Amino acid sequence: MMGSYNFTPFKLSPPVRKAIFIFAAAICLMPFMSPPLALLLGLIVAQTIEHPFLHLNHKVTNLLLKISVVGLGFGMNIFSAMRAGEEGLMFTVFSIISVLASGALLGRLMKIEKKTSFLISAGTAICGGSAIAALSPVVKAGEKQISIALGTIFVLNSIALFAFPAIGHFLHLTQNQFGLWCAIAIHDTSSVVGAASKYGAAALEVATTVKLTRALWIIPVAFATAYLFKDPHAKIKIPYFIGLFVAAMLVNTYVPFIRPATPYLVGIAKAGLTLTLFLIGTGLSFSTIKSVGVKPLLEGLLLWVFISVAALWTVMALA
Repeated sequence: MMGSYNFTPFKLSPPVRKAIFIFAAAICLMPFMSPPLALLLGLIVAQTIEHPFLHLNHKVTNLLLKISVVGLGFGMNIFSAMRAGEEGLMFTVFSIISVLASGALLGRLMKIEKKTSFLISAGTAICGGSAIAALSPVVKAGEKQISIALGTIFVLNSIALFAFPAIGHFLHLTQNQFGLWCAIAIHDTSSVVGAASKYGAAALEVATTVKLTRALWIIPVAFATAYLFKDPHAKIKIPYFIGLFVAAMLVNTYVPFIRPATPYLVGIAKAGLTLTLFLIGTGLSFSTIKSVGVKPLLEGLLLWVFISVAALWTVMALA
């Protein structure tokens, strides 16, 4: 059915498309907009008009996410964040190893191209699009392989942003349990923070800290990947913005005179995150989703269900 359906966005002049896009982005900065609503608006825009700034979308989204995450650090205490990071450490190690191993097995069984399968597994195991962006030059992935992996991860992220808070409330998860669960089971940092911020402030602190601790695993996984793919000279990207996030927490904890300004900094960061999710949604046109294909999407879905159910059972039993 997907292969026989073709949706064509409205044919509008470039100035009109730009005006609509900018107006929609401005709406996302309004106080009543939540991250899920911003993502939904972005998805609607993607299906109805051609993206007027598509060539800039990925760069702007990536930069805005990093700035927003650093801004959230100004609302967190370093000691409570360290406790959350310690609690999520064992979950993180086990989940990364099990997802990467399961992904390798699924990729072989389903006969999915090796690099595409690996990028989907790494995106599920570590931190979504950031992991794919960091590891794709290590494995020398092509544009199509990267696009398929990113498309798979972003489609599932979109579902998670709406589904996880509803499931959390239905199961009466505590703030700590939900923060741990979504940090482990949702791929992208943007969707983790979006889902957790909707659930509560305590869940947001736990989720952000655990997710960024998880993102640091890009480094050892990248070195292991270079070895497995027989390329010791591969370029490895280190997520330096995590250091700035920690610095923001240290400032909030130890510099008293900055505290009156921190609610405003955190408010700006949350608005930036909402705008980030809108931009992610605008990059998910039907043609992008269609290009993913059934097998990679199925692999991503199976890995995601596996880690989501396992992490949910673990946090409900132990956290």
